[in-house]
Amino acid sequence: MSLPENPPPTPIEVRLAGVFTGVPGLGLLALGVVILVEGLGTPPRPGNNIWAEFATYAVLALAFLAASAGLVLGRTWARSPGVVVALLLIGVGWYILGPSGQPAWGAPIGLFGIAALVLLFRRPSRAWALGMREDETEEEAAERGGLAGRRAEREHRERD
Repeated sequence: MSLPENPPPTPIEVRLAGVFTGVPGLGLLALGVVILVEGLGTPPRPGNNIWAEFATYAVLALAFLAASAGLVLGRTWARSPGVVVALLLIGVGWYILGPSGQPAWGAPIGLFGIAALVLLFRRPSRAWALGMREDETEEEAAERGGLAGRRAEREHRERD
């Protein structure tokens, strides 16, 4: 019996989590562009490097968007970065909501993070990430090594 090397079909939960991590990434990119345009229109001040500030936002946005694209496209590697992005969104949302006193921005950002995190830890998402077979438990799939273990088993059988 040959085991498929590819993961099972990507659950809708994973794709939605990709959308929830991508929207803030687009927001970061837009914020970086706005800061760059406004900064280039004002006289330079000592200690203010507008290009470095723009680059910081752009790199963060690209990281968020890479995790988002991976999740939407159904790549298992993107689940861990997606969890990290969701946790960052929760923290940023909390800070903007509470200490910064801007609930109109903080609440949606935090909710995007919470939604993505919940979606990435639902049972179909976990089963997909582990490459679970129909007849095994999560523990058995984890012991096998998930998709990598499935690939290794198939390669071992082909060698024998």
